[in-house]
Amino acid sequence: MSARLASGLWVAAYLARLRLADIPAYLTARGDETAGAVVVKCATLDGQARAMQRVYDFEQDRRIWVPLANGAEADVDATIARARRSDPDLWVIEIEERTGRDLLDQDGLRE
Repeated sequence: MSARLASGLWVAAYLARLRLADIPAYLTARGDETAGAVVVKCATLDGQARAMQRVYDFEQDRRIWVPLANGAEADVDATIARARRSDPDLWVIEIEERTGRDLLDQDGLRE
């Protein structure tokens, strides 16, 4: 099992990577610097969005991104708000990208 990066460091690096790819992204909720979970919301600017979260896959012994919510942006926002109420240490990053690119499938981000 590999060592985990502190959440604040991972978020800063991810935001920098998105900027380099010219993908607009905003930190909408700051979580715990060392161990806060991260949710990435991608709004496609047509009223739709999806939110992804990282979970631990015990079978593969690694962390993977899985959908938290998908559909109307208001519904995705409501799901994220409920998650923030139950976990105040949660980080939320919001991306605005018409094609839905979030880079989470790229090396260094996918796991």
